[in-house]
Amino acid sequence: MIKASGAEQHTVPVPAVVTSKRNTLIRKVLRDKYLLLLLLPGLAYFIIFKYVPMWGVLLAFKNYQPYVGFFKSEWVGFDNFKQFFQDPVFFRLIRNTLLLGLYDMVFFFPAPIILAILLNEVRKSFYKRFIQSLIYIPHFISMVIVASISYLLLTTEGGVINEVMLKLFGYKIDFLTSENWFRPMIITQSIWKEMGWGTIIFLAALAGVDQEQYEAAIVDGANRFRQLWHITLPAIQGTIIVVLILRMGHFMDRGFEQVLLMINPLNRPVADVFDTYVYTAGIVQGAFSYSAAVGLFKAIIGVILVFSTNYLAKRAGHSGIF
Repeated sequence: MIKASGAEQHTVPVPAVVTSKRNTLIRKVLRDKYLLLLLLPGLAYFIIFKYVPMWGVLLAFKNYQPYVGFFKSEWVGFDNFKQFFQDPVFFRLIRNTLLLGLYDMVFFFPAPIILAILLNEVRKSFYKRFIQSLIYIPHFISMVIVASISYLLLTTEGGVINEVMLKLFGYKIDFLTSENWFRPMIITQSIWKEMGWGTIIFLAALAGVDQEQYEAAIVDGANRFRQLWHITLPAIQGTIIVVLILRMGHFMDRGFEQVLLMINPLNRPVADVFDTYVYTAGIVQGAFSYSAAVGLFKAIIGVILVFSTNYLAKRAGHSGIF
């Protein structure tokens, strides 16, 4: 309450809405104080390892010299970006990264959805759990092991697949050094390794579908395909949209470790992507500021893709993620 000076005094009430909201917030914090404490480790992780390192993006606008230090290095503005855009390697990186991303969206993204739908049709719980456990295993295998298996299967020097091809067709294919086979090989590795793990979220969404809808559809004479088209897919449509939006944020991430293990001088023209180029320019050649600019450019493209996909999803009538 506020009192005015002078002979005539009157009171000005403090807005009740503000007081009510403040009290409500305090009550909620006190009520959920233990749950909020559980957030602290995760919050500390993101602050220390995600937000604090963001100061490093300033490196892209400097001519960083290790002996001078981060703050005393010369500020060059957008010179590193101009150098990258004028470099002939820019268009090669864009082409290779976008093509691998397109392959990923066309072949890899639908694979977990299809597999989850197929698993959902398995009625015997024992067989379903057994298959799930079997297809989850590759996710826990190191990419180094996956690359080694690929070499053992695809090499022309005693590789299993090439030996079979030699006996059946009389010739071998050098998959490991061929430019034409590099992208299919990378996508095949990704599907084999991560398809099973990707089914988890879709199986969870399918578990929430009302079974009475299927029973009603059967009464109406709908076959399996009709049930899939009119009940199953609409039920998990929101989950698919959310996963798609999040995946677009990694559209430019083509798996540094995977590509680095499979790249060689013969397939480099189609294998070199942003991640491997940043490693080569920054770590191998020591161009820290230049490689930081390349990495920042890739990150900005990822952010634009996320916001664009979310906008299109909301325009299409879906909720999006923000």
